[in-house]
Amino acid sequence: MSRLVFNGMNIKHLLFGPEISIFHEFHKPPYGGGNQFLIALITEFKHRGLNVGTNTVGKNTKAVLFNSYNFDFNKLQKINKRFSPKMIHRIAGPMGTYRGVDNGVDMKIWEINKNLADATIFQSKYSLNAHIKLGLEFKNPTIIPNSADNNIFNKQDRIQKPNGDRKIRLIATAWSDNPKKGGPILSWLDKRLDYSKYDLTFVGRTKAEFKSAKLIDPVPSEELAKILKQHDIYIAPSEDDPCSNALIEALNCGLPALFLKSGGHPEIVKDGGVGFTGTEDLINKLEEISNNYTFYQDKINMPTIEETAELYLRVFDMYEKNK
Repeated sequence: MSRLVFNGMNIKHLLFGPEISIFHEFHKPPYGGGNQFLIALITEFKHRGLNVGTNTVGKNTKAVLFNSYNFDFNKLQKINKRFSPKMIHRIAGPMGTYRGVDNGVDMKIWEINKNLADATIFQSKYSLNAHIKLGLEFKNPTIIPNSADNNIFNKQDRIQKPNGDRKIRLIATAWSDNPKKGGPILSWLDKRLDYSKYDLTFVGRTKAEFKSAKLIDPVPSEELAKILKQHDIYIAPSEDDPCSNALIEALNCGLPALFLKSGGHPEIVKDGGVGFTGTEDLINKLEEISNNYTFYQDKINMPTIEETAELYLRVFDMYEKNK
């Protein structure tokens, strides 16, 4: 039986609400990592035939996923009292640690969780433990790392491995220009990098000054994936980053990572790269990953968006229905 559709919308969806609703202030890409991940998650849910909506709830809604504090709290609170779906809170941070400024956001997120959540999804063990250290406990926590849209970020059509016939191509990306995203580290590297052996590209927004690196403004996901696939090593210099979507996208494209040992980076990369502690060992670690490139590239092992979606559905209590 065909679905009733009005103006491109499912009538049942309009009248009774979607099965799953995602509450988030969405932006057209390019934008931040949480925005990118949630778009990929919605795409996967729809691919599975699930009825998914955003910022709306009805009597047919089984689960609501609300992101951090980037949504209309008052609207969701009123809807929750009326329909009572399962409420799942997706959390990053701690935001005060991540941004380097404690402006009360983490307490706000904790209050939202206390008032609305039935369960909580953290993106890394680091994030969960960092909140616990601050004395902030959340409802029924579980850890589900982010993943990228495999239809966009994948190893198809990427360049051949460097074998001495060309320079090794390094790349870093960031949407935010917060210095904690690693701009100062990249600027330091740019001034000391052997450009007879390496090239360095940065895509995104930054306040850091560069001498010789190639700078590219933020680009949509499809274009970013093409750029990543033309590079060899991804540099992840951000500090206290709970689960870097930029790093995940690069690993998905087959780039082993040179990462700052901070935040959730070690959990994401595992054996698919080399960690550094600061500028004092950055060059040495770059040489290590360059000299053992194939070894680290072969160790990249990333969860797919399909696997991640299944973990979310388990928290939603909708996994068996979707099998």
